[in-house]
Formats: sequence, structure tokens, C-alpha cells
Amino acid sequence: MFNRAVSRLSRKRPPSEINDNDSKPSSSHQSLNGTTRWATSLENLLEDPEGIKRFREFLKKEFSEENVLFWLACEEFKKIQDKKQMQKKANEIYTTFLSSKASSQVNVEGQSRLDESILEEPHSLMFQKLQDQIFNLMKYDSYSRFLKSDTFLKLKQTEEEEENTPDAQTAAKRASRVYNT
Repeated sequence: MFNRAVSRLSRKRPPSEINDNDSKPSSSHQSLNGTTRWATSLENLLEDPEGIKRFREFLKKEFSEENVLFWLACEEFKKIQDKKQMQKKANEIYTTFLSSKASSQVNVEGQSRLDESILEEPHSLMFQKLQDQIFNLMKYDSYSRFLKSDTFLKLKQTEEEEENTPDAQTAAKRASRVYNT
């Protein structure tokens, strides 16, 4: 189920399009209870474009944004069917995140590093072990700090205040009347 949700996310917004400049603020309906969902699991956060945007902002401040960018690139890579496109994307991921000269090198265990020769015969799960390592690094390290961060706590407070406004309560009552008639 998680992979299907991530696939839907990736189809809507490829990793290359997820950046601070083009992200549109979500409507209050879309972000309603967003922080509550994000707090339940890293998976839920990564299923939500707004969650990814906020997590990236946080990771950027922590100098570890490359982790989520690598994870997103791997998710996109898994969906590629065409061998030439797959080889091009595999080289891009390797060059950007995994090579010793990578511009946004991720911190993976030495024995898990890929031998460059594997890039000649790419397959959809070739980065899975590394992606899992980075996911666990985010899950047990930066994600828990994100949930305690001022950024997250302010968003959560703002959502709670919006939920308690008279307009929100009136809209909820109107909606309940519509569905209960």
C-alpha cells in the first residue's frame, strides 16, 4: 500500500519538481490534520507533497537534505521501464549521491556502496539496499528531530488554531448536515 501511495505522489510531482521555489502552499483543506498524519510515521509524511516540502526545509537547515532527495530519486527510478532511461537515471543517481565525487553524497555504509560496474546493467531494485539504509537513517534520526522542531510544532499549532476557528466549525457543521440528511 505504501509503495502505491508513493507512486501516486511521484506521478503528481517528480523529485526534480519538489523545491522551495515552485511549491504552492496547500489549501487549508489539503493540509488539515497534515501534521497529525506526518507525526504517525515517516511513510505518511513522505506520501504528502506538503510533508515532503516541510521535511526538506528542515533537512536543509540540518545539512542533510540529500537523504530525502536520494530517497525520492530511488522511488522515481523504480518506476522506469525503458532500459536506456533506467541507465541514464542510474548514472544520475550514482553521480549525484553515491560516487566519491558526488555533489550531494549520502552517508551509506562502505560495504553497501555500489560498484560502478553495476550501472552497465541497471535493474529497478539496484538501489533498494541503499535506499533502505537512508530511509532508516531518516526515520530514526532526522524524522524524530523534525517532530520536535520549531518548524513542525509551529505548523501543528497553526493547524490546531485553524481547526478551532468559527469558520472551520461552521463548515464542519454544514458538512455534517449535508451528509446526515
